[in-house]
Amino acid sequence: MKTLCTTFLLSILFTACSVKPEPLVMGKDACYTCKMTLVDNKFGAEVVTKKGKIYKFDDLNCMLKFHHAGYESKENISSWMVALYTEPKQLLDATHAFYSQSEQVKSPMAGNVAAFHSKEEMEKYNTEWNGKILTWKELSEQFK
Repeated sequence: MKTLCTTFLLSILFTACSVKPEPLVMGKDACYTCKMTLVDNKFGAEVVTKKGKIYKFDDLNCMLKFHHAGYESKENISSWMVALYTEPKQLLDATHAFYSQSEQVKSPMAGNVAAFHSKEEMEKYNTEWNGKILTWKELSEQFK
């Protein structure tokens, strides 16, 4: 019985300290940087710290401004997540996404950047939009 109680308590402890992204809730969650309510599920993003704190954003532009403002040190970040343009309810590691920036992409805070899971998918949209292809590093440098 004692072992069962200990196992139960440890499982609660480790569950409570979970360091995972959580779904963005459109119309309810607010952007940490600009305080606007998240309204377009194709452009949300979030930062998850190593302690499990989650910061949500309505645009990559806001997430990167948060990063450059130093709200959390780079060492404290567990993951940078971004909503996929074609699968808006799915979050992807932002450092591994493929990006297209175009005036035809109308994101909430005028970042005008769409994130994709694969290079092929991004290139398909990028050709249609006549956009600019960006890496995570280039994107990070652009939005300071």
